[in-house]
Amino acid sequence: MAILRALLHDSRRSLQDIGTEVGLSATSCWSRIKRLEAEGVIRRYTIDVDPASLGYRDSVIVQLTLESHTDETLYEFGRVLATIPEILEAYLVSGDYDYYIRIAVRDTRDYERLLRERLYKIPGIRHSKSHFVLRVLKEASVPIE
Repeated sequence: MAILRALLHDSRRSLQDIGTEVGLSATSCWSRIKRLEAEGVIRRYTIDVDPASLGYRDSVIVQLTLESHTDETLYEFGRVLATIPEILEAYLVSGDYDYYIRIAVRDTRDYERLLRERLYKIPGIRHSKSHFVLRVLKEASVPIE
């Protein structure tokens, strides 16, 4: 777990630095990281980009309900969502709505454009409800003890 904590904090650190922090040699540290990758614990390495610095100052949480819930409809809906770059996350959920989607937009006009040109052109949407994020109170990765 110590290796995962170190990588989550800064995955660009050298193996020597991580090894020193967790009490292992760089070689042992490398072996354990490779094992975590092979086991699927570490899925990928990425960077954390500030959306506002690229002009995406707003986030919108959209709740969606579909007309139909066949396997084909759910698959096609998910496939189309994956093609829309502004959609950051999409979850098939239980409850009153079928999907929760988090979208990055530049402003309200950009969101209106996205609805008209992309989202509402997807066949099968019965109902949607949008919520602009006012402030992010917490963003985190998986808890590692």
